[in-house]
Amino acid sequence: MSVGSLELNNRGNFMHRFVERVGIHNISLLVALIGLLVIFGALRGDVFFSTRNLLNIGMGVAILGVLAISQTGVIVSGGLDISVGSIVGLTTVATAMAIQSTEMAGMGLLAGLVVGGLAGLVNGLLVTYGRINAVIVTLGTMAIFRGIAFILSDGQSISIFNDTFRWIGTGRMLGLPIPIWILVLVAIGFYVFMHKSIVGRNYYAIGGNPVVARLSGLSIPRYRVAIYVLSGVMAGVGGILLAARTGSGQPISGSDGLELEAITAAFLGGCAMQGGRGTVVGALLGVAIIGVLNNGMILTAVPTFYQMLAKGTLLILAVFLAEYRLNRS
Repeated sequence: MSVGSLELNNRGNFMHRFVERVGIHNISLLVALIGLLVIFGALRGDVFFSTRNLLNIGMGVAILGVLAISQTGVIVSGGLDISVGSIVGLTTVATAMAIQSTEMAGMGLLAGLVVGGLAGLVNGLLVTYGRINAVIVTLGTMAIFRGIAFILSDGQSISIFNDTFRWIGTGRMLGLPIPIWILVLVAIGFYVFMHKSIVGRNYYAIGGNPVVARLSGLSIPRYRVAIYVLSGVMAGVGGILLAARTGSGQPISGSDGLELEAITAAFLGGCAMQGGRGTVVGALLGVAIIGVLNNGMILTAVPTFYQMLAKGTLLILAVFLAEYRLNRS
C-alpha cells in the first residue's frame, strides 16, 4: 500500500472516529449554528461579534441552558415538564420573600431550591402515582404554580436589595458572568450523571423500554419521581439566577416562553418523544442555536410576532426531525 493510500486511510479512520464520537446529529447542529453566526455576522457583524454582545448571548442562555439540560433528563426518562417556566416565576417570589424577611442571601438560595424541589415533587407524584399523562399534569401545574406566585406576591414585584445575592446575577469571575459559570457547572454535573453514572444509564433504559427496565428490577416510580424533583430543583436554580439578575421576585417571570424554549432546545439536541434518547451536549447546542437566533433577530429588528413564529416553527421542526430519526432507526 502506498504512502498516499495510508494517509487517506488514516484520515478516513479519523473522520469516522470523530463522527462516532461527536455524533452526526451534533455535527448537524454545529453546522446550523455556524450558519446562523455567518448570517447574523454578515447582517450586523460590527455589533453581533462584539465582546459585549457575545456575553449578552451567554447571559441570555444561562437560565435557558439550565432548564433545557434538566428537561433533557425528564424527556430521556419518558416524561415531559411544561411547568418549568412557572416554577421559575414561583421560585423568584419565594427567594425574594425569604431574603426580604431574613436579610440573608443563604435563606433566599435555600427557599428557591426547596420550593422548586417541592413543585417538582408534586409533578412527579401526580404523573407517577396519579397515573395522569405528564403533558396534562404539567400543563395544569403550570397554571397552578403561576397562580400561587401571584397570590404570594399580591401580583406585585418584590425587590431584592441584598448585594451578596445580587452578585450571583451580576458578578463576574475570570471575566465571565457568574450565571455562565453556573451553567457550565450544571452541564458538567448533568453530563457525568446522565452518561457516566449507573443511575443516569438507568434513566435511558426506563425511557427506552420501561417493560424491560421493570423486569430488570428497577424501581421505575421512584426514578420518575426523582427526575421531576431534580427538574424542579433546576428550575429553582433558574429562578434564583433570574431573581439575582433582575433584583426582584416577579410572579410573571418565566411565563415569557421559557418552557417552550427549553423543550425546543431539548428536542433540537436529539431527544425523542418516546424517551430513551438525548444528550447534554445536544441540549447545549440547541440552547446556543436558540440564543443566537433570539439575539440575531433582535439586532436585525425582526418584529416580535415573527420571532414567536420562528420559535414555534423551530419546535415543530425539532420534534419532526426527532421522530424522523427514530423511524429510520
